[in-house]
Amino acid sequence: MHSMTGYGRGECTLYNRKFVVEIKAVNHRYNDVTVKMPRIMLPYEDKLKKLIGSKVFRGKIDVYVTFETFSKDDVSISINEGIVESYIAVLNEMKEKYNIKDSISLDLVAKFPDAVSVEKGLVSENAEDEIDQCLTKAAEEALDSFVAMREREGEALKSSILEKLGIIKKYVDAINERAPLVAEDYKARLTEKLNELEEIKADESRILTEVLIFSDKACIDEEITRMYSHIEQMRTIIEEKVPVGRKLDFLVQEMNREVNTMGSKSNDLKITSAVVDTKSELEKIREQIQNIE
Repeated sequence: MHSMTGYGRGECTLYNRKFVVEIKAVNHRYNDVTVKMPRIMLPYEDKLKKLIGSKVFRGKIDVYVTFETFSKDDVSISINEGIVESYIAVLNEMKEKYNIKDSISLDLVAKFPDAVSVEKGLVSENAEDEIDQCLTKAAEEALDSFVAMREREGEALKSSILEKLGIIKKYVDAINERAPLVAEDYKARLTEKLNELEEIKADESRILTEVLIFSDKACIDEEITRMYSHIEQMRTIIEEKVPVGRKLDFLVQEMNREVNTMGSKSNDLKITSAVVDTKSELEKIREQIQNIE
C-alpha cells in the first residue's frame, strides 16, 4: 500500500553537464503528471511521463528537471546588435540634447538589459544520446526514492488503519452483545408501564405481540454481520500489492451506511453510544484513505 504524497530526487553528471530531476506529489483523484523542464529537453517529456506512469498510478505529480553545464562549449554568448545600436543612439541623443561631455563606455553599454544574450545548451554531435542517457539515470534515481518514500508512508498508514479497525471491531462486538437484550429491556419497560396503570391489567399475549413487532423493527443482525465482513475485507484489501485507495474509499462508505442503520433501528442508548464511537473511528480512517494511492 502506497501513500499518494512523496518526494524524490536524482541527479546525473556526464561530460561536465549536470541533470537534476525532482519529483513531488500530493493527493489527487486521478493520475496527473506535470513536467517542468528546459526547452532543449522538451522532446523527452513524454518519455519521462511514461517512466513515472510505470510505477505511479494516482496523485498530483510535479516533475522538475534542471540542467547545468560546466563546459565552455555549451555556452553561446552573442551581441544583440539591434538593441545595442538603439541604446547608443539614445545615449548620443541625450549627450547632444543636454550637452553631456562624458563618453559612452563599453562598461556602460554592457550593463543594459538584453545587450548580450547568453544561451546554454548541448551542442555536441552526441547531444541527444547524452541527454537520454543522463536524464534517464537521474529520473530513475528520483523515481526510486520517490516510490520508496511513498511505500514507507503507506506502511505507516496501514498500521494506523489496522489499529483503528481493531477498535471498531470491539465496538461492533459490544453492539452484537447488546442487541439481543434490547427486546428484553423493551418488554420489561412496557410491562412496568402497564402495571403502573391500575385500571389496566397487563395482557401477556398483547405484550408479546408488541415486543415481537419492536424486535423486528429493531433487529440489526444483518448490519452486524455485514460490518464484520467489511472489517475483514478491509484487512485483506490493505495487504494487496496494487493501488487500493478507491476500493477502501468505497468500503468505508458502506461501513458508514451499516453503522448509521444500526443507530437508527436499535433505539437503545448503549448501542447508540457504540455507534457514535464507531463512526468517529471510521471518519479517521476515511481521512487517511484520502492519502492512499
